[in-house]
Parts: sequence; structure tokens; C-alpha cells
Amino acid sequence: MAVDLSNVTRVATEPGELPPSMAAWVIRPEREGEPKDAFQLEEIEVPEPGAFEVIVRVMAAGVNFNNVWAALGRPVSVFGYGDHPQYGHHIGGSDAAGVVWKVGEGVTRWKPGDEVVVHCNQASYEDVEVHGLDPLAAPSQRIWGYETTWGSFAQFTKVQAQQLLPKPRHLSWDEAASYGLTYFTAYRMLMDRARLQAGHRVLIWGAAGGLGVFAVQLCKAAGAECVGVVSSAEKGELVKRLGATAYIDRSEFAGMMRRGDETPEEEKARFTVSRAFAKRVSELLGAPPDIVFEHVGKATFPTSVLTVKPFGKVVICGATSGYQLDFDVRYLWMRQKEIIGSHFANAWECQKANQLIEQSKIRPVLWKTMGFDQVAEAHQLMHENKHLGKISILVGAAEEGQGRTEPGPGAIRAEVGS
Repeated sequence: MAVDLSNVTRVATEPGELPPSMAAWVIRPEREGEPKDAFQLEEIEVPEPGAFEVIVRVMAAGVNFNNVWAALGRPVSVFGYGDHPQYGHHIGGSDAAGVVWKVGEGVTRWKPGDEVVVHCNQASYEDVEVHGLDPLAAPSQRIWGYETTWGSFAQFTKVQAQQLLPKPRHLSWDEAASYGLTYFTAYRMLMDRARLQAGHRVLIWGAAGGLGVFAVQLCKAAGAECVGVVSSAEKGELVKRLGATAYIDRSEFAGMMRRGDETPEEEKARFTVSRAFAKRVSELLGAPPDIVFEHVGKATFPTSVLTVKPFGKVVICGATSGYQLDFDVRYLWMRQKEIIGSHFANAWECQKANQLIEQSKIRPVLWKTMGFDQVAEAHQLMHENKHLGKISILVGAAEEGQGRTEPGPGAIRAEVGS
């Protein structure tokens, strides 16, 4: 059945009452594959909020690579875990800005009409880890909009009340929807896991990408120096504008990238290039880095371990080039370096990070805002690496710039990419 997109920006009910159905971009098991085919518009029943849950009217949503994976069904299919088996379909989207529309039993902090942004970490309130260790350690932990059914590429979404944060008043809906997943991830990596301090020296891989642009800004805000690795001089100038001391174009050291199938001769040559790279980093920072900000994985990890200073830290949250890591462990144990894993952020970290956005000490970096009819296209662009940075999707908002209620600097508009 065709979905009428002319009414997406309008809702027939007032806050507190839900309409019976909504337009949503849906993935189903039988059509996993290219995002342009996997994502299809459907009319879906609007879910009711359970205890401590909230239904949010989505005004804008952010695009992340996790729903490229959801569309492709790899490296694993989303339909084997989370709450997908219960519903049989997947509505993606792990970033959103919107309006609280209905609250479930037990919700007291939020009320219909509140303007919010959504962080993407969910966990059961019954897991003891939530109440003393960290929600990220809970067995029930999952990423909303990827490991759950009700993501943000729909007129309404269902979230836990603890996922809500006040929307920064100086940001438009599309700007406010653009930063959550990547920024909060970078915040936990640097501020809590690596214990970033003033005076630290930091190497940031993919410094002009979704994670990197926030890592650079966090270093500047903390009084640390950083060097960013980028893929072009244009992106290098962006990261310098964001606060980096300098940048390195990775093409100058292309031979350092690890494939994993090198011959002994090729490995020797690769290691020589990595040593030259480490020397350049030390020259630009004045000394080897205290912290290496990693998310590339297989291709860069051996160089990260080599480059970080003795007793330094490599903090990693992902592996876009491959998750099977192969490196010379002698440079780890003999120089007593640390490898630290990190995964998204808890609600406290998200709140602290969001306050920096509210104070304009950190700013979103947004490449493009697209219409609700372009959700599949946006993910296809990302899959084919034809995007140049963060993409937001208008849902309830009719056009860019809506939702700003106070003056202040908005998002940095720039052509950026990983």
C-alpha cells in the first residue's frame, strides 16, 4: 500500500494522544540487501508506551552506518536479537530530536510537549549493573534503532525515559538530530575511558569523520593538543578549524595500512612506513601521543600501538576496516601500553556531553539535511561512501532551520568525511 508522504509533517492528534498509525521506513528479513531496496515505506501501527517508556514524535533523525549494516543483514542480521523477533520488522535510526507525545506509567521527569534529543543506549531497569556498575555492562544492553525495532525513521518512536535529554534551544531540529551517537561515543572514549586531561597529546584517526570531529573539539575544550589523520587537505583544514594542532594526509603514508595477508618482505616495508608516520606524529605534537583515538581497526591498529607513547593508551570503539587485529605485541607489553575498549555512553555521560552542546563549547558538524522520502537514498550514499559527513533526515519538521528557539551558533556546515 502506498504511503502518503504529504502528511508526514502533520499529526492529527494533540500531545498525550497517539494516532492509530504512522509512516515508517521499514526493513524486513526477506528484503535484506542494498539499502535502496531494503528500506521501504510502510504504514505501521503506532506503539503504546510501556512502564517507564515514552513515545516521541520525531521531528528529525540522524543517519549512521549501523543501519547500513541493518539493511545489508551483515556482519549479522538484526532480526536474530533485540526485540525484533517479537515484531518481525525493523525501523532503523539511532539519533533523533523531537517532541514527547505520550508517557508511560512511572514517567515523572518528562511530559507531553517537551522538546528532547534521544541517546541510543537501552538497558533493563531490572539489571543490577544499571544500579551500581554501568548500564553498558548490563546483559540487556542494546543500541536503540539498531538492536531494537522502534528507531527514528518514522513519525513516532518508542524509547526508555532515561534516553531523553533536553533539546538545545539554539539548534534546529535537523542540527539537534545529527550528533548523538557519534558525539556521545567520542565523549566516553576520551573523557571517561582514556581520562583525557589538559596537556595531553592525542592522535585522532578519521579526524574529519563523524567521530573525529567531536574528538578534535573535545581535545580543544579539555586543553589537550591533537593531530588528526584525514584523507585530503580540505578535510585537514576543517579539523584545524575545529581545534587540531595539525593534520596528516593519510595518503602520504599509504604503505602503513595493514591488510593482514602481507608477506614478510611486505610487512617489513609496511613497518618502515609506520615508523615514519610515528615520527611525524611526534614532530607535530612535540612528543609521542598520550592517547590514540581508534575506530578504524585492522588497517591502522598496528600503527596505533607503535605510535602511542610508553604507558600510553589506545582507546577503540569500532573497526571499520576489519575487526580481526594483527599487531606486534612486543610494542605493547615491553613499553607497558594500554588498549581500552569503549562502546557508546551511559545516560550520565550523555547528559554531561549534551551540556557542552547547550553551552556551545562543542558544536555539531552537519553535511546535509535530506527529506523523509530520501531515507533509503541516504543510506545507499553512506554504503557507497558517497557521503561527505553527517546526514540528518527531516521527519516532522517541514524544512531546515525549524525548531530553533534561542539565538546561538548552530551546527558547523562543512564537507567532511571519514
